Amino acid sequence: MEQKKPQSSQRAPHRRRPGVHTHKPRRIFGGPSITPGGNITVKSKRNSRMDMRRDAPIIARRDSEYYPEAPGKDTVRIVPLGGVEEVGRNCTAIDVNGDIFILDVGFQFVSAEHTPGIDYVLPNTKYLEKNISRIRGALITHGHLDHIGGIPFMMGRIGNPTIYTQLLTSVMIKKRQEEYPDAAKLDIQEVKVGDRIKIGNTFVKFFPVTHSIPDSMGVSIETPHGNLVISGDLKLDHVDGKPTEIEVKTWGELGKDKNIFFMGDSTNAERDGFSMPETRVHETIEEIIKTVKGRLIIGTFASQFERLVKILEISEKLGKKVVVEGRSLKTNIEIADRVGLLKINKNVIIPSGDIDKYPPDKIVIIATGAQGEKFAALMRISAGKHKFVKLTPRDTIVFSSSVIPGNETSVQKLKDNLYRHDINLIHYRTSDVHSTGHGNTGELVWINQQVHPTFFMPAYGYHTMLRLHARAVQQSGFPKENIIVPDNGTVIDIIEGKRLHIHKQKVPSSPLLVDGISIGDMQEVVIRDRQMLSKDGIFVIIATIQLKTGRLRKSPDIISRGFVYIRENQELFQHARILIKKSVEDTTQGMNPIDLDIVKKELTNTLESYLFQKTNKTPIVIPVLIGV
Repeated sequence: MEQKKPQSSQRAPHRRRPGVHTHKPRRIFGGPSITPGGNITVKSKRNSRMDMRRDAPIIARRDSEYYPEAPGKDTVRIVPLGGVEEVGRNCTAIDVNGDIFILDVGFQFVSAEHTPGIDYVLPNTKYLEKNISRIRGALITHGHLDHIGGIPFMMGRIGNPTIYTQLLTSVMIKKRQEEYPDAAKLDIQEVKVGDRIKIGNTFVKFFPVTHSIPDSMGVSIETPHGNLVISGDLKLDHVDGKPTEIEVKTWGELGKDKNIFFMGDSTNAERDGFSMPETRVHETIEEIIKTVKGRLIIGTFASQFERLVKILEISEKLGKKVVVEGRSLKTNIEIADRVGLLKINKNVIIPSGDIDKYPPDKIVIIATGAQGEKFAALMRISAGKHKFVKLTPRDTIVFSSSVIPGNETSVQKLKDNLYRHDINLIHYRTSDVHSTGHGNTGELVWINQQVHPTFFMPAYGYHTMLRLHARAVQQSGFPKENIIVPDNGTVIDIIEGKRLHIHKQKVPSSPLLVDGISIGDMQEVVIRDRQMLSKDGIFVIIATIQLKTGRLRKSPDIISRGFVYIRENQELFQHARILIKKSVEDTTQGMNPIDLDIVKKELTNTLESYLFQKTNKTPIVIPVLIGV
């Protein structure tokens, strides 16, 4: 919901008070600089910002330059660099036996409202760069973008260590890397669950976990005093709250070892009990495909490999033809086929142009866009802009996904557009057509009890999720003093497997931003300017000054974008021109030689104050002065 405009006595804190100059005039990525000779120089976009791209505001904090010395041989160190203050950007450094292991290299999607123009947000790499010589490998738990998305941007910055992961994840990483031909060439070593391998001075074991994507795994890192266990994203495969024999065996075997530390998934820690098993979703979808009369359109996440494969298998069994709409869906089906997950007759999948060759009852369409993405297949279909799919009242649409927080408005718009076609809509609130990939607190507590660690750290979520996970584990009998609820950058030392030491200072943890082809630290002024541009627009003044007299040669030109409608505000612009002329000539009076920088400062302050007074808006004012 759009926020109310702050009143004059309640200005938004990030805005500079009109008339009070606190720094040089703001420039958008190094805006034009005019020399006394009239030459215009523009700072290049690449050089004016660091080389650097949704879900919640990104916290800009002033980074410390704290880089602790390497821990001693009896100390293991855990440093979460991302993923413990947000959902996404997962990355944790484990320092043991003189080796550093990186657990996941993910990114975070961000909203245009909070970080306009930014594509993704990455973990801060400064701590890793300082310790680059001791990095032995990146251990990637599974193939979702919040765990692999940062690889093309980060690996070259941290020495391009070997990546250890399972087959499907490795194929997904390689496929994504093809989109970044200038990125570092990756060294990937495929592993299997059950493997125990030596990396550097350290033995690492991999164990299977249940998640919404195949080849998901957890990691156990051996130390002289016990193991460090990292869960990755996970849930339990269970029947009415009773874990299956496979789950009991997996976690039971893991718990036989001495585990001094456990880092567990907290994404669903706000929900009690046990989550819905994926098998129930498969049963529901099969019943829908079997009984629906007319054409069936299923919207789902492209990352739901198991569900995609199941829909294709069920469709083949029931004699249906499948149309796949969406680039990410097509890519992931291709990957599933490449790694042997897809075992269907290829004739089951047909191009969208062949839909009319089959009766509607024989067509299943799998489409992207259940989150209401503007250009995704479902939105185009709902708006009647798809070339081959035209909705009719006989069509049934299934949203086999939940609503991601922040997408409520766009999903509602999609539903409204669909219902205008008088279709039948089935979603997760009305039927068991979606299950989460993350365990509820009942599962999380059960897993913790099987691992039986000395120290426990909730991870993979917002601070609220971590706190609730910690509280649930504590209420199950785990000692409160052995639970760590960290921030990004927290340095956690476990000494001799018995004592816990949390450093008072944090390593650099402000997010890195990916903006087009550039990657760099949060530049608060740039982001603030973009936010102001999106709210109040831009006001550009172009004026020519006679350097001998300090007078304007002619009436200044004004360019306004996103501020006010010019035709309805002619009086405002006329007064602004008079004010510009007066400000310039008053400032240059008695000045010899004329300093255009001082003139621009005064002009910026004067116009910002005037425009705020007249409109209660604070557009970015950019004076372009040409001296002749």
